[in-house]
Amino acid sequence: MSKKKKFIRGLKCRECGREYSIDPVYVCEFCFGPLEVVYNYDEIGKVLTKETILSRPRNLWRYKELLPLEKEPEGAYFTGYTPLMKADNLAEILGVKELYIKDDTVTHPTLSFKDRVVAVALAKAKEFGFETVSCASTGNLAHSVSAQGARAGFERFIFIPASLEHSKIVASLVYEPNLIAVDGNYDEVNRLCSEVANKYRWAFVNINIRPFYAEGSKTQGYEIVEQLGWRAPDNVVVPCASGSLMTKIWKSFREMKEIGLIDQVNTKVFAAQATGCSPIVTAIKRGIDVIKPVKPDTIAKSLAIGNPADGFYATQVIEETKGFGEDVSDREIVNAIKLLARTEGVFAETAGGVTLASTIKLINGGHIKKDSLTVMCITGNGLKTQEALVGHTVEPHYIKPNLAAFEEVLKKIKQDT
Repeated sequence: MSKKKKFIRGLKCRECGREYSIDPVYVCEFCFGPLEVVYNYDEIGKVLTKETILSRPRNLWRYKELLPLEKEPEGAYFTGYTPLMKADNLAEILGVKELYIKDDTVTHPTLSFKDRVVAVALAKAKEFGFETVSCASTGNLAHSVSAQGARAGFERFIFIPASLEHSKIVASLVYEPNLIAVDGNYDEVNRLCSEVANKYRWAFVNINIRPFYAEGSKTQGYEIVEQLGWRAPDNVVVPCASGSLMTKIWKSFREMKEIGLIDQVNTKVFAAQATGCSPIVTAIKRGIDVIKPVKPDTIAKSLAIGNPADGFYATQVIEETKGFGEDVSDREIVNAIKLLARTEGVFAETAGGVTLASTIKLINGGHIKKDSLTVMCITGNGLKTQEALVGHTVEPHYIKPNLAAFEEVLKKIKQDT
């Protein structure tokens, strides 16, 4: 048995508990429940210490014992370890004591947290011997699979809704994958991809490789704990599409405690969604765990999954941590993007606007205490969704190329302020 193999026990059904070996499978053949990677935490705890982590390069592989690879990653991006910013300007406006931004808008090769999950998924696809990688995507995942798949030498088939923002389509095409634009929403694209995955031996990162792919999201949680000085936050606000990111951040906090890197976890987890696609938050507010699928209608297209695969498990995290959820309108999303930019200099995509706008509602509603420590997960760069701001920003001052023209504008600016 390899040294790495002893850290991974296998796959386990999240519903019936039946165990499986490490293979490219994602649903239980008996109850059709989703599969999840399980680990031998006793063995991991013997080798993964704070000192070991701190001695390693600042990328997601510094936590490699808690990731589902059986050998060193081959051809993978060394992504991760994004900034955790103390947002004092924003905290003052919102009237809270400690507010942080986990800023996944930078550092990553395609400027979103999806680079975390794809790095793990493609490294696992290499281990399994796949030559073609694929995905169903609302944009960010398409960029990441296109880019990282190119570097790793895979043939790539990328499926997206044809209605995606033009800038997001271009951001995939530049890597020259086989881009398939489907006349339908994400849920329809995903159903098509499930059919394709059953026929062709391709590594669909969010279908047959999903149990391994999803584990990459945990690295955001590990980094938050490390960057806070080896402690879990009081609150974390997470944007929800499938609901997977929320469940994995919560899993990461529990794992850090399990292997002895932190003493306690008292974190409340909060879900953030757009009102135009809020099946998870709707269930949370109704106090139920049944997710009613919806047809998405929101500018936050990266979160526009009407039938979220991990929706049920997201509601379980909320119940377990005594958290809550909020949804916000498109107008609130745009206003929050602008607020985050002008206070902290962070330009977030629409999902980031959802996170901040929801955080504001959670604070005002008393769900997040003003004297607690809160981390907001900002998952993608605003350069990806500039179309959402058209008509919602201030206009530039147009002048002739002379000093008199400038000073006339300057005088007006001073008067207006």
